[in-house]
Amino acid sequence: MTFSKTVWTAITPIYKSILEHPFNRELAQGTLAKEKFQFYMKQDSLYLVEFARALAITASKAQNPDDLVLLLDFSKGAIVAERGLHEFYFDFYGIQLDVNQAPGCFSYTHFLISTATHASYEEALGALLPCFWIYREVGMHIHKNAAKDNPYQKWIDTYSGEEFQEIVQNAIDLTDRVAKRASPQQNDRMREAFVNSTRLEWMFWNSAYQMEPWKP
Repeated sequence: MTFSKTVWTAITPIYKSILEHPFNRELAQGTLAKEKFQFYMKQDSLYLVEFARALAITASKAQNPDDLVLLLDFSKGAIVAERGLHEFYFDFYGIQLDVNQAPGCFSYTHFLISTATHASYEEALGALLPCFWIYREVGMHIHKNAAKDNPYQKWIDTYSGEEFQEIVQNAIDLTDRVAKRASPQQNDRMREAFVNSTRLEWMFWNSAYQMEPWKP
């Protein structure tokens, strides 16, 4: 069994919680409060920069030149493609990026940067994969269940679209290739990193739904 199939089985309960989270259920219904979506978009913009940075750090550890190029393409693509989505909604709502990272965003980005910097190449790939994969699956699920005239249709179309699906499949294939060559101990650490990032995905959506402030 491939690494990706193994870890997806491991995170199935977490993924179910993500699908059932009120943020994603209400987004699919088109009833999510715009203030919560705006909070999410601002935090996602902050997250995106650090995610791209973590990809670039991980790319620097790749021994295979093709893998290095692929990861750098992911990093560039994350900035170019998804920033366009953010700019669309920033213009639509007349808002700007005027906040710092909320706790959920802070926790997730620091985990990714720390793992990319201090852990192995293999473990870093395990930590980075959920951001691609979870979003694709959530996007496709919401696309199938979205209400008509959904105010968040552009978000839905972005993450359920063929272009994003292809990027995600490339990320899965890369991680599977690396995991196949890794030791059992490295696979265990990759799996742990993947599970932790998946939990942080849930926390990120929950942070947006709660419009989470720092306490105290």
